[in-house]
Order: sequence, then C-alpha cells, then structure tokens
Amino acid sequence: MTIVETLDLPDSSESRVDRDELRATIGERAVVLVGMMGSGKSSVGRRLATRLGLPFVDADTEIETAAGMTIPEIFAQRGESEFRNGERRVISRILTTRAPLVLATGGGAFMNAETRARIADLGISIWLKADPEVLMRRVRKNAKRPLLQTANPEETLRRMLTEREPVYALADLTLVSRDEPHDVVVTAAIAALDEYLRANPDRKQTP
Repeated sequence: MTIVETLDLPDSSESRVDRDELRATIGERAVVLVGMMGSGKSSVGRRLATRLGLPFVDADTEIETAAGMTIPEIFAQRGESEFRNGERRVISRILTTRAPLVLATGGGAFMNAETRARIADLGISIWLKADPEVLMRRVRKNAKRPLLQTANPEETLRRMLTEREPVYALADLTLVSRDEPHDVVVTAAIAALDEYLRANPDRKQTP
C-alpha cells in the first residue's frame, strides 16, 4: 500500500506527469475510489476522469438505475442485505464490461471480499482517507444517508470508520486529504497514480 499526503506534494507534482503516458499505463483497468461517505469520491472521481480522459461512473447512481428506486428507498423496502447484494453485482458488471473508467463506489462496497477481489483483478484502488470531523461536516449536508439515521449520527460514523479503516487500508493507494478543494486532491491522485505504477510495473499489465 502506498500512502500519500496531499500536503506533502509540491505544486508542480502533476506537471511532471505525462498524462497520455499515464493513461496508456492504466490500460484497460478501472481506477476505483473507495472510502467513507463524505470523503469526496464522486466529486474527485468526476474531476479525475476528466483529467485522465476516461469515463466516470458513480456506482450508487448505477444501483439506483438498476433498482428503479433511490438508495434510501432500497434500504427501507428491501433492507441493507439486499442492497449489498445488488451493489456487488452492479460493481462487478461495471468492472467487467465498462473499463477503462474511473469508478466511485459507495462507502460499504469495499467491505465485500468478492468486490475487493474483482477490483484487485480489474482495477487500481485508491482510498480517499479523511478525518472524522471532515467527514461529519460533509455528511451533515445530506440528511438522506440511511446508515446515519440514528440517535447519534456522529458516534455511528466514528464506529463505522473504526470498523472499515483496516479494510480500506487494503487499497493499492491511500490518499490522505484534508478539508481542501477537490482539485487539490485530484492533482495529488494523478501524481500518486503515476508514482505507484512506476514503482509497481507488474500493475501496468492489462487483464
């Protein structure tokens, strides 16, 4: 696992990356963003896809389209277990049929061992890691998070983070970001991807 602090990267870090070469090195793989709700996976993912010249897909949006209902409705009507089964199937289909792309996953997706294995086979995973305080400030803006409909949402988020962090840490790259503009995180992601693939030439091979 490679850990990158966005604050440690010089302003010129991305300018040293040949993005055409990086795109070619990624090949037919997916760049998969994992991490907690509020970590910025969708916002960062869209910007990263644009800079890499790749399509962007949000797994949660695809799940809602496949189910014909919103994620809160799926949780309410079918339960979390059924949601997780659908999530696993949708992510597998996306990785198998639509790569290369940048894929933003839901907060619990990477917890599934089968999904982690598919991502390892067909993608490069990046954990967007943020402090609990940053995450809580962001998720407060969305009152529809099913897993935070509890008496103490902050305590729930911290408990989830404690449970999930050891699994998120299995990602190929960990990008530690602060409460900063998403473009800063994207710049760091591009530099980190380039450095990671240069240091791990076996990951250059397409499946």
